[in-house]
Amino acid sequence: MSHALCLNRQCLGLVTRIECMIRPLAGGNGLWTLLCAAGLADSQPTAIKVQGPFRGPRMAESVLEMIASNLQGQGYCPSEDPAIWQLHMQAELRRVNANQARFLGGWESQPER
Repeated sequence: MSHALCLNRQCLGLVTRIECMIRPLAGGNGLWTLLCAAGLADSQPTAIKVQGPFRGPRMAESVLEMIASNLQGQGYCPSEDPAIWQLHMQAELRRVNANQARFLGGWESQPER
């Protein structure tokens, strides 16, 4: 499966869009995260959600597959449209990585007693 997915659903003349992508977390520790952005097509996303961390890309891909299957059951269809919210999700990934670095940095910098 790809590391990115775009789904659309049309209802009452409006097109709802969901973009998902999996990315490795910073630090080279083998952890990955799943990011999803949702909103009306041709506008800014109204929600960005993060799931994980997952140990390795296969686990993240498995969760992405389950989410895609669930959304298709709700009437969403895969779209070949290019991703339009990658910058939004990249900013969220930077926040996740910064929080992870602060957490791990604070833990690692504690001297042994």
